[in-house]
Amino acid sequence: MKNTEIINIRLCDENTSVIILDQTLLPNDTVYIKLNSAEALFEAIYTLRVRGAPAIGIFAAYALYVLARQISSTNYEDFKTEVSKLSAYLNSSRPTAVNLGAQLNRMEKLVGSCAGQDIKQTLCAMKEEADKIYNEDVEMCRAISEHGLSLIQDGYGIMTQCNAGPVATSKYGTALGPILLGHERGIRQHAYICETRPLLQGSRLTAYELKKAGVDCTLICDNMASFVMNEGKVNAVFAGCDRIARNGDTANKIGTSGLAILAKHYGIPFYIFGPSTTIDMESATGADIEIELRKPEEIKEMFFTKPMAPADINCYNPAFDVTSSSLITAIITEKGIFKPKENNSPIF
Repeated sequence: MKNTEIINIRLCDENTSVIILDQTLLPNDTVYIKLNSAEALFEAIYTLRVRGAPAIGIFAAYALYVLARQISSTNYEDFKTEVSKLSAYLNSSRPTAVNLGAQLNRMEKLVGSCAGQDIKQTLCAMKEEADKIYNEDVEMCRAISEHGLSLIQDGYGIMTQCNAGPVATSKYGTALGPILLGHERGIRQHAYICETRPLLQGSRLTAYELKKAGVDCTLICDNMASFVMNEGKVNAVFAGCDRIARNGDTANKIGTSGLAILAKHYGIPFYIFGPSTTIDMESATGADIEIELRKPEEIKEMFFTKPMAPADINCYNPAFDVTSSSLITAIITEKGIFKPKENNSPIF
């Protein structure tokens, strides 16, 4: 199976559960799990069994549909109220990735437009809408990959951060999309994968995807990025995104802003990739983006046989940082390549 053929989210045949590839077990075990309770679906997002901004949005749409099927009320207004409660519950699982709330809101609006229909018709419409969200993401990823391919030359070295490939989306991915598409078309590249502490999504997921696809790649520790850039091995940095403010400031996995600063110093282009659904017009700048804080155990204990820090040490564990638009060479969406403007003015 090619890497681009990875299917990480789907409904079961009876439409009663969402089946996902459990990303917390990669790269050692490829395990699919079936989820159908509100608590299990919430937990899958919160614990990163499913992650990546586009994937979370797709998963949430299917999750809301599966939960809506379980609502016993036959009264439309009561049904709509319950859907809104379930949507709010799922949306509270993670605050930074805008796709989660955006796709849940889309599903709620769909339910709101079904007034006058019976519940079975509304449920069919919800299933169709969730399928649309999935299929639209497939097309967006391909378009992003095509646009990004114009930024690559044969023999390029590309540094990546976090994970923005097939397991984080519907198919090719965003930041990894041009690399995978370029490989399919015979363009020689070498990817330098930052491990991405503290969750190691670069080493666990990006490395898994690129090796599976046969792309030449090398894993490096996060604090090696400057050294590798200084050696002249990096021609561009490709990063995904979880939320883009109106002025182009971008939230992505912690460490992204540091790479952008290094890239600026070494004169290396720094590109952000993401579907237009990650653009948050309500956030004027990055200062308006809420940053998710995660448990200290992810730094001290996760992936280690024994704790690697004193039990009583204080930990600060933000999951994301915000990269200033002034450090971003361009933002690539399915609609094209956008260059941030001067004076912090809106670019979208």
